[in-house]
Amino acid sequence: MKTAPRMSEPKEFSESGDPIYRHEEPKKDFDFVIGDSENIETITRHIERYVGKPKTVFHELISDLVHIDVHMVAPNEARPYYTLITSGMSDRPMTVPEGYEELRFAELVICLPPDWPMSQEDFKKAENYWPIKLIKFLARFPHQYKTWLRFSHTVPNGNPPEVIADTQFCCALLGQPKNFSKDFLELKISPEKTIYFYSVLPIYREELELKLKKGATALWGRFDKLGVSELVDVSRKNTAQKFLGLF
Repeated sequence: MKTAPRMSEPKEFSESGDPIYRHEEPKKDFDFVIGDSENIETITRHIERYVGKPKTVFHELISDLVHIDVHMVAPNEARPYYTLITSGMSDRPMTVPEGYEELRFAELVICLPPDWPMSQEDFKKAENYWPIKLIKFLARFPHQYKTWLRFSHTVPNGNPPEVIADTQFCCALLGQPKNFSKDFLELKISPEKTIYFYSVLPIYREELELKLKKGATALWGRFDKLGVSELVDVSRKNTAQKFLGLF
């Protein structure tokens, strides 16, 4: 078994006590790769078993570091919305802190309303394409920056954070998918490799600030009360807006 890549101890922490990782600019050299066909097939079977047969797969034509595809399951009676799931993020292990070697492999999930514009022509507009662009960016992110992503991690859209496309969201929060069975959440490949599926939730600036100051538990509690999940709602209520006085 190969030694898992490890990252250095964080030197900065939020007010809630969570570590903050600052990342240097990624390498400039392009590392051309093709997808791990065996890994893709295994993930595809997993999706078909627990979510549904993908209607289409958004393939990358040229890939750096890892080959990221996005599998799209169309709305159906059991799941009346689009489900988008990555494959390829888990082709390589993430760089994890010591003691977290089990969490080296991950894939991402985001869901879109049934009326979301999904044609290639629609995707020419940023306001339609941003969810796919976001999960592809996040899936490559830990490999570009030699870091990791897991439950409750946040990745701002720049520094300082900027709004994403035409929304008021400025950050991505990773969570445990709510609209899926427990059997979907983990895919055991071998004794050395388990893939964990995380949901991607776009969040507002105030929600990011709340998480940094009060911790992820405070934010998850508000999400639970209002039913916020990986199903994107660009007009959803800002769960931290009434708590601006805390900041």
